Amino acid sequence: MTTTSDRSELLDALTEGISKLTTSDEWQRYLDCQSRFYHYSSNNVMLILTQRHEATQIAGFNAWKKLGRFVKKGEKAIWIVAPMRYKVADDQKNDDEQQVIRGFKWVPVFDISSTDGEELPRVCHKLAGDDPNGLFDRLTAVADSIGFHVENVEIPGGANGDCTYSEKRIRVEVTNAPAQRVKTLVHELAHALLHENFKDRALAELEAESTAFIVCKVLGIDSSDYSFGYVANWAGGGEQATAGITASCQNIQKAAATILGHFEVGDQEVAA
Repeated sequence: MTTTSDRSELLDALTEGISKLTTSDEWQRYLDCQSRFYHYSSNNVMLILTQRHEATQIAGFNAWKKLGRFVKKGEKAIWIVAPMRYKVADDQKNDDEQQVIRGFKWVPVFDISSTDGEELPRVCHKLAGDDPNGLFDRLTAVADSIGFHVENVEIPGGANGDCTYSEKRIRVEVTNAPAQRVKTLVHELAHALLHENFKDRALAELEAESTAFIVCKVLGIDSSDYSFGYVANWAGGGEQATAGITASCQNIQKAAATILGHFEVGDQEVAA
């Protein structure tokens, strides 16, 4: 196991890895793909969550076709509202500023879990290793010590895990590889420790995954393949991620120290 006492070195490794990722061709392909997904209004977000709370990526039937994916037979659509746009004059067909909205209509969209086809570009690659040291069970005990219970379940929609503060519950996707399940549990433990109340989801995810990277590295699991892309995705890229990690350094170090305090990691003190 790593016994580095200064966890800031691991944060430096995290920011360096994110910087390299966000200048790569893989990152550009990922951004090109993501740009094809619409940004929905707050009202439509609520409609989506009401109909399928586990939804992750939403697009219309034809939009999925352009991405090489097809809606599976019998899948139920998610209904949202879209503006009905009309042009002011025929001689101004190409001028978007001359369009007016005259009402709204219901349109069907589908979550990625309702589709089959080509794999979308990814920057988060699930971990495939084992858990030879029984870390998951020991982390479950950490959750118990702070009043949370851990459930090993199949989670609809492709999520790896979640943390529900009102129920003091952490869920972890049972079908993932052991190393991925360990990383997910650390991520959710960080949410439990830091985010009872939060206003910025992106910041919360950055802090939780940064904590997971540090803890996993110290305990002998390298989560780079997943953590670099996850943090970059939520933070917005290399410079933004570096700034966010620097600003949240104290929270990240505190959560990591709390979790690692339940483990013997050599005779070095865990930095807070």
